[in-house]
Amino acid sequence: MTFAAAESVADAVLYEGYVLYPYRASAIKNKFRFQFGVLAPRSPSDEGEPWFSQTDCVVEPDAGPAASPIALTLATRVRFLASRADAARELEGWLEGKPYSLDLEPIDLSQLPLSRTITLDGAGREIRVVVCADRVDRYITIRLRVENHEPWRPEYESNRDAMLRRSLMGTHVLLSIENGRFVSLLEPPDGAEAVVAARQNLHTWPVLIGDRSERRLMLSSPIVLYDYPAVAPESPGDLCDAAEIDEILSLRILTMTDDEKREARATDPRARAILDRVEAMSPDTLGALHGTVRSAEFFNPSGTPSPDEASVFVGARRVAKGSRVRLRPNRRADAMDMFLAGQAATVAGVYRDLDDRVYIAVTVDADPAASLHESFGRFFYFDPSEVELVDSPMEPV
Repeated sequence: MTFAAAESVADAVLYEGYVLYPYRASAIKNKFRFQFGVLAPRSPSDEGEPWFSQTDCVVEPDAGPAASPIALTLATRVRFLASRADAARELEGWLEGKPYSLDLEPIDLSQLPLSRTITLDGAGREIRVVVCADRVDRYITIRLRVENHEPWRPEYESNRDAMLRRSLMGTHVLLSIENGRFVSLLEPPDGAEAVVAARQNLHTWPVLIGDRSERRLMLSSPIVLYDYPAVAPESPGDLCDAAEIDEILSLRILTMTDDEKREARATDPRARAILDRVEAMSPDTLGALHGTVRSAEFFNPSGTPSPDEASVFVGARRVAKGSRVRLRPNRRADAMDMFLAGQAATVAGVYRDLDDRVYIAVTVDADPAASLHESFGRFFYFDPSEVELVDSPMEPV
């Protein structure tokens, strides 16, 4: 199983907060480094940064012939940053992170229960991975702990940078399953709620990733994510801030002075790469960052009409996309209500949320930018009680 489908998101997780705008070591926000996924040497008091992460997940085996059950195989990749040995840079107070990606040998899950401890080599750290698996009803539960067994030193109590030099940073795990499917821990299917509720994830957050129809991949992240996280295709590259607004950050970078840019480029190779990439962006690439609307699954859930097709009755009259209405705000939901009261508007769609509440999306007719807002999918939303239909024939309930 390849992890290629997860790499772009995994890289964003790996470098989350690594170096933040304005990308200079002197910036206050860059003084406290590596805030996510830190696995430190174990403190005698077990306080401070955690020394392990624990991933609990659930697998549903594929159906196979009863006479010859198919074998489940688990593949695991552990990824993290480790401080690069550079005495000159460390004297300047900057720890550069070197990425590591370490694969475990595939594990056969056909003989359960299973418990295995694996030592990882290649990063100059004493790292152990403990894998346990068992069967619960028709499911297989997997527990995977990544542990930092570097010895603790008293100096770490007062010198976090010294501790970080023997730590793992941005630690996360990619898992793939062959002949099985991972169960969503956020939205477990019927029948799996109890086994999911018994899982205990510590210092990590496992989510499904990759092809939604397969459920063969899971990312166990130190950052809270939804299932199937993805990097926007318009984004030309990571800015080390997963909640980033690429357009704003890119424009801010372009306003930096030459001296600020020189300092940022000297701070870290990743900061240099970010500035070089942004300065080389074409107008078309920058324009593509301005705004894109994608369908949100929490609007008009599965089984209900799309916003373009949905309708709602206001009194005895049906309101749908294209209907002309007059706005009568009555809930004081927004300060804009006082400006929009009495305005004529055109319905752009009828939306429902997961609680089946209905919202009427409109563009304001008097707004000279109404067509532009509509092209971006930017609307005003009103409760059906806050609109009255105009210039439309009566339609009985």
